[in-house]
Amino acid sequence: MTENDAVTAAVVVIGNEVLSGRTQDVNVQFLALGLGELGISLDEVRIIADVEDEIVSAVNLLRDKYDYVFTTGGIGPTHDDITTASVSKAFGRAMIRNPEAEAILLSNYKPEDVTEARMKMADTPDGDDVVLIQNPVSKAPGYQVENVFVMAGVPRIMQAMFDDLKPRLKGGAPVSSRSLDAFIPEGLVAGPLSDVQNQFPDIEIGSYPFVRSGQLGTCLVARSADEAALDEAADAIAAMIRSLGGEPNDPTKPKK
Repeated sequence: MTENDAVTAAVVVIGNEVLSGRTQDVNVQFLALGLGELGISLDEVRIIADVEDEIVSAVNLLRDKYDYVFTTGGIGPTHDDITTASVSKAFGRAMIRNPEAEAILLSNYKPEDVTEARMKMADTPDGDDVVLIQNPVSKAPGYQVENVFVMAGVPRIMQAMFDDLKPRLKGGAPVSSRSLDAFIPEGLVAGPLSDVQNQFPDIEIGSYPFVRSGQLGTCLVARSADEAALDEAADAIAAMIRSLGGEPNDPTKPKK
């Protein structure tokens, strides 16, 4: 665990198609929300190319830095799907044809449809501690090795894999958030908001400008696992907004 018993995670998005703009990543948002519900803070995201050295470097750095690391992409049947080979190298292990994964794939295909390219999706790093991540969508599994979870990049498949692995994750207290919108430019909010942050140093407070119907505004978000302190901070933010002549809109305020 890290400081203050916070449980932290990182995501490595692997794929030239994401970097080129041909594919829009939606997995990070899903993982951030899903991990937050488990009391795990997503603290870093990296998007990297299908380059072995880059994958090895990212996995080794992040698995030492965070409690959990999740990779998405690059475990398919094509020549550029090199994630498993790279993760194996990061852990200093041989890459093997995993018998359990192989059995799953062989049961999913007709004998005439079995190809070496498809069976490549049964490869994992060697080791008795490697645990498969089930894939009810297309059957080809992901896998866990130590604190690293290797998953598909296709959103529907990745989400199904995450549902399978969730019971393995141990989080802290779930983090809640309060979001207050106000039609006040961020530049006017910055100074008073710093005072509120100083008043509540243990609450994470962020500001996010927006434009609606041609009018500038700011969304102020407070996050914490302490519900009582979160309510106090939200009340202080609302009071600050009113002091600036605005009226806070708080759709996240719990109903009484």
